[in-house]
Amino acid sequence: MDFRIMGFDAPLLTTLQHMMDAADHEADKSSNAPTRTYVRDAKAMAATPADVKEYPNSYVFIVDMPGLKSGDIKVQVEDDNVLLISGERKREEEKEGAKYVRMERRVGKFMRKFVLPENANTNAIEAVCQDGVLTVTVEKLPPPEPKKPKTIEVKIA
Repeated sequence: MDFRIMGFDAPLLTTLQHMMDAADHEADKSSNAPTRTYVRDAKAMAATPADVKEYPNSYVFIVDMPGLKSGDIKVQVEDDNVLLISGERKREEEKEGAKYVRMERRVGKFMRKFVLPENANTNAIEAVCQDGVLTVTVEKLPPPEPKKPKTIEVKIA
């Protein structure tokens, strides 16, 4: 707010205005402000809807990927238990004489991260993209064998 517009031109009020502006500027640079990478990743994740299904022997992640080739999609496991699906959808090159009248299809980076359950077998993951739908199947590990009681032989002393 500019105090001079309100009819005030006192040095005290001008000093207060500069202090408020400086505080606003410092708040913008605070360490609590999200980084550009975080904001970009959050937007990419919000714009990438997915379905997740659990079957008796697997988990299945389904993501619509219309018009993308397998080279445009990356499926990775990071930190041993995070499934990362990412890539980038690029705008097709414009041909001479053609111009867009309307642009509604989303372009740019996309990404989804899923924390996998403990029983997910990260060594048995399959990703298939068919008819514009990416299906990532993560097999489940077999349940652990129940521990059998251990018998200790009693010796006579």
